Amino acid sequence: MNFLGNTAVALASEGRLFGLDYQLLLDAAITAFNVFILFILLSYILFNPVRDMLKKRQDKIASDIEGAEAAKQDALLMKAEYEDKLKAVEKEAEGILSEARKVAMHNEQKIIDEAKQEAARIIQRANTEAELEKKKCVDDVKREIIVVAKEMAAKLVAKSLDDADCNALIEQTINEMGENTWLS
Repeated sequence: MNFLGNTAVALASEGRLFGLDYQLLLDAAITAFNVFILFILLSYILFNPVRDMLKKRQDKIASDIEGAEAAKQDALLMKAEYEDKLKAVEKEAEGILSEARKVAMHNEQKIIDEAKQEAARIIQRANTEAELEKKKCVDDVKREIIVVAKEMAAKLVAKSLDDADCNALIEQTINEMGENTWLS
């Protein structure tokens, strides 16, 4: 038989299940002391470095989270600043457009006024030219009347006519010239 079988038979003959004697207690105490020493050694060699590594990782994650929060706050501030600047730019653009409209209206009014003045000058010039043309026509009519009067005088002198013949001759000359000549 083997060792366990012999021990079990020996223990069974004594009337106990397992042998709780001083040797077993001493072996158990030595094993417990060895486990305790092994635990302390492993904690210095293995557990503490692992704890330190985990602590460093936890600190890094916490700092990354804080950095992300700070970056988020900065982004929100930048966004608000950007929106404010955008509103200011929109107001400035509206102001520029408003000013451009005012300038355009002023220029439009100025151009209209200049056009009206130019039209008035053109009309005045046309009226002046029409007056000169009218005076020229009147002068031409007067010259023709003078020419007609000379012809009549020449005819009267050439023909010593009496008053009835003279009036008939004047009537005939006026009819030849037409009434339109005298009306202008």
